[in-house]
Amino acid sequence: MTEGHMCIPGDTDFHFWLTRSVGRCIGLNFREAMDEGRLSAEGYLGLVQSCQSCCNVSSCQHWLGGQRGMPKMTRAPDFCPNGRMLDSLRPH
Repeated sequence: MTEGHMCIPGDTDFHFWLTRSVGRCIGLNFREAMDEGRLSAEGYLGLVQSCQSCCNVSSCQHWLGGQRGMPKMTRAPDFCPNGRMLDSLRPH
């Protein structure tokens, strides 16, 4: 399916790790965001659920693979449905 369409939801654990990995690559620590009140547990769950419905899993995995050894990115990938939210959660 193309970007913008819903896909069959994927495995929760797998998408938890994808979400966490993209966050880590852009310098976002979810635990700190939650501790500082920038993200609720429900908000975190919503990010994972959004990732589960994304049709760009292979693009995400490819992007993540390209981040090894790279300095922290300043932005999430453009194709990520959570990109704007993840970017907004980073500490300023």
